[in-house]
Amino acid sequence: MGRTRRFLGGGVKGLALRVAHLYPKLMNIYGDRGNILCLQHRSEARGISFEVEGLELGDPLKAKEYDLIFVGGAQDREQRLVAEDLVKVKAKPLGDGVRRNVAVLAVCGGYQLMGRFYRTAEGEELPGACVLDMHTVHPGAEAQRFIGNIVIEWNGTTVVGFENHGGRTFLGDGVQPLGRVVAGFGNNGEDGSEGAVYRNVFGTYLHGALLPKNPKLADHVIETALRRRHKDLRLSEIDDAVEDAAHAAAVRQATRRSIIR
Repeated sequence: MGRTRRFLGGGVKGLALRVAHLYPKLMNIYGDRGNILCLQHRSEARGISFEVEGLELGDPLKAKEYDLIFVGGAQDREQRLVAEDLVKVKAKPLGDGVRRNVAVLAVCGGYQLMGRFYRTAEGEELPGACVLDMHTVHPGAEAQRFIGNIVIEWNGTTVVGFENHGGRTFLGDGVQPLGRVVAGFGNNGEDGSEGAVYRNVFGTYLHGALLPKNPKLADHVIETALRRRHKDLRLSEIDDAVEDAAHAAAVRQATRRSIIR
């Protein structure tokens, strides 16, 4: 049992962002925990209290107690361990939470496990949580791996990150891509899609970590998560001069060195 709970910072009375971090020890490749730190920083900068609970193998998930559920990425070995626990222990409450509009952010390996299944390079089929109508197939050890900086168009702006995945993800009916690929590979290197959105679920292959590089997306996730309990909430603006400059520099670098679509 790896359940850990931390309460971080103070803030406006009654307003807190409550986050469940699934498998923080197993699913934390490429510094995906940076997304949690970003959520904390951007919440507390506005006087919003921040609460995070880490849930490991065997820990029950009471999804409706949270505003946001986060899961990061991992290699296939860790995904095998997580897939079994996810299906047996957490998939049902996770699905119930999604239907109650609890927000979910899933990155890379965690994103793959939100779908119906992930077929590994060896042909093993790992069951997913089935909260997204999609599936992922790794075409084999000899197939090209999608590695490099990536830029996508999202909500009238850009999102930038780093992708490193062998799996090809294909979206089903009712699931929209998070964005369209400008530079890089995206879900499958074929249809120009990257990530997935369904209800308040956001899935993506972008590491970076994702949210520190993309403050507008970070705020969108926070606002979406909090609006389940605070319908008319709008986040106040904070000074993002440094973050915006870093984002612009990352976009320039990515579009110079990556495959342009």
